[in-house]
Amino acid sequence: MQQQNGEKKILWYSLAFMAFSTVWGFGNVINGFSEYGGLKAIVSWILIFAIYFVPYALMVGELGSAFKNAGGGVSSWIHETIGPRMAYYAGWTYWVVHMPYISQKPSAAVIAASWAVFQDKRASDMNTTVLQLVCLVIFLFAMYLAGKGVNMLKQLSTLAGSAMFIMSMLFVVMMLGAPFITDQGLLDIDWSVKTFMPTFDAKFFMGLSILVFAVGGCEKISPYVNKMKDPSRDFSKGMVALAVMVALTAILGTIALGMMFDSNHIPQDLMTNGAYYAFQRLGEYYHMGNFFVIVYALTNLVGQFSVMVLSIDAPLRMLLESADRDYIPEKLFVKNENGAYTNGHKLVMAIVAVLIVVPAFGIKNVDVLVRWLIKVNSVCMPLRYLWVFVAYIALKRAGDRFPAAYRFVRGRGLGIFFGVWCFVFTAFACITGIYSEDPFQLVLNIVTPFLLVGLGFILPRMAGKERRG
Repeated sequence: MQQQNGEKKILWYSLAFMAFSTVWGFGNVINGFSEYGGLKAIVSWILIFAIYFVPYALMVGELGSAFKNAGGGVSSWIHETIGPRMAYYAGWTYWVVHMPYISQKPSAAVIAASWAVFQDKRASDMNTTVLQLVCLVIFLFAMYLAGKGVNMLKQLSTLAGSAMFIMSMLFVVMMLGAPFITDQGLLDIDWSVKTFMPTFDAKFFMGLSILVFAVGGCEKISPYVNKMKDPSRDFSKGMVALAVMVALTAILGTIALGMMFDSNHIPQDLMTNGAYYAFQRLGEYYHMGNFFVIVYALTNLVGQFSVMVLSIDAPLRMLLESADRDYIPEKLFVKNENGAYTNGHKLVMAIVAVLIVVPAFGIKNVDVLVRWLIKVNSVCMPLRYLWVFVAYIALKRAGDRFPAAYRFVRGRGLGIFFGVWCFVFTAFACITGIYSEDPFQLVLNIVTPFLLVGLGFILPRMAGKERRG
């Protein structure tokens, strides 16, 4: 930070570090390693950062700079550039895609608790019906806490997130240092091109949603653009630095996993237990037993549960407090004595309960269930990124009507091209990510995003009837 005119200004490297912890996580490395054939994931990560993440992040910077006083994020950008109705749909999309995300958290918490207590993969052997019933109970308890407005969870979430970030960095450093300290169980990596070059087949393109899901969400840093010392020059430097940091972490993390797991024989349960296997083996290499896996499991347990509670309330507040009331029924604005939106919480409960219960009828293996949850999230969550690119296209079409201290590109046509490119790439990733060889999962992958987004068309009709009396 640097002091300027009595106000602290953010320097480019400070912004890069701030953004890094919000965008990236160790789970992304695990998912990429599992989905893209181990070490072959490295080239996939490099490509996604170069052709998608960098322009995405720089577009967010221009939007944040142009609408520095807009507090509602993406929906505010759409409101300014297009209008209130589309802003409502943007806000609805941003909120509703959190429903599959919330439904994933209880099972992640159960798996973390199992590893913390037993230090083994017994959670993978659970009956999925039993698991999902336990998850439903955990979710309902989280709903109760969200209704009470528990502020302590915000601090817990931040603390757990910071601890997981530190442990992820620690894992990479300690694994890369392991060959110089111990050779216990380490795999030799073949450094030939064949080891790292992915096959650009149908499977490659159907896994793109996992990569897009991993690198998305940098619109959260848009409010900081105008708090920089020199936005026009430093924001792009900060975002390029962020891309380099994330790319290096992805590459080095993948290499570290490649020293543990054979890329040609990746465990089927890697998405479920991969992070725990990694920390357990790290403890073995350094003769520290299960210390690392217990700390990581406890940290992850606290993190998953607190994020679940916050995700029940925070996105709902963003929707209701930024959207035009003409499109939302008044009943949803009812609050309890703790300031929580009671009817809004009931809507969350109804949607998420269905998302927790229904998969248990057709998915009978925990590892398959976990992979499906990650996959359906990778299809649904990037739908909110589409509105970022819609807002950017509308901003560039508006010409000089919205002045900004930072511009990604000056040219109107070039800006629209980048916006269209990222929109099409995201949409393509979401559509191809829907495919599954299992008919039950395929139906869920199709129905879930369409139903969730489609529900958003009902509320304006209800609001209209309400106004007409």
